[in-house]
Amino acid sequence: MQELQIINKKNPWPEGWRNKTSIMGVINLTPDSFSDGGDLNSSKKVLDQVNQFLCNGVDIVDLGAQSTRPGAEEVGSKKEIKRLIPYLKLIKSEFPEILISIDTYNSEVAHEALLNGANWINDVTGGRRDKEILNVVSKFNCPFVITHSRGNSQNMNELSKYKNVLSEVKCSLENLIKNALEKNISKNNIIVDPGIGFSKDINQNLEILRNLDVFKNLNLPILIGSSRKRFIGEILNEIDPKERDIGTLAISCLCSHFNVDIVRVHNVKMNYQILKVADRIYRK
Repeated sequence: MQELQIINKKNPWPEGWRNKTSIMGVINLTPDSFSDGGDLNSSKKVLDQVNQFLCNGVDIVDLGAQSTRPGAEEVGSKKEIKRLIPYLKLIKSEFPEILISIDTYNSEVAHEALLNGANWINDVTGGRRDKEILNVVSKFNCPFVITHSRGNSQNMNELSKYKNVLSEVKCSLENLIKNALEKNISKNNIIVDPGIGFSKDINQNLEILRNLDVFKNLNLPILIGSSRKRFIGEILNEIDPKERDIGTLAISCLCSHFNVDIVRVHNVKMNYQILKVADRIYRK
């Protein structure tokens, strides 16, 4: 029994991986994230949130210490590490079996996090901003989320001009995947994210969501991170990101229909409940 527990601890994939729509729960350790910046400003609040996520069906927790919202200030690796590592250690000590993804594009942050028990790296630039992160992921042989984006937080909204958003996003992802494979990152460790909301306007986001099969053709697991994003607010005429969960649920149902492997969300309980039903309908 003890041996089985050790094996399970080393397994970086959620239970039932690829046979359901898995849930990645967002925990922002930043004061300026668009939805919940500054909400989790104490050890107790962070641990309570993690515990709530676990009680409500989360598969993996995504910790971020650098906001990637449009206009966010880049704080640098040292400050990001200072924000992140104490909470990562705390969560791992309280919940040793939990799977933790680190939302970072900085190689130094990724390295420190993986040394301290993180399981995945979720890079919103897919290795584009800091190419050394590919070497880090290769060294630790961990799952790696490759996201399509352009530019950075300061200029991404100005970089949303495409002749064909589907083919250009797919082509970019193919190039990022190629870069990862050339650094000896195992194809079995790569997850792709078409980057909803990153350098894309409302119509481009919707075009991607209507055509998720295009990205299924990459033959890799897919992650969709649309939770509470601005385009949902535009559709619902809802300024407050925390009031956009209903719109997020609609997209989670769509993801179940397309057999998307994982959704990254803020409200774990609501998404778990709706996916429990949607997966029963769409996944046989």
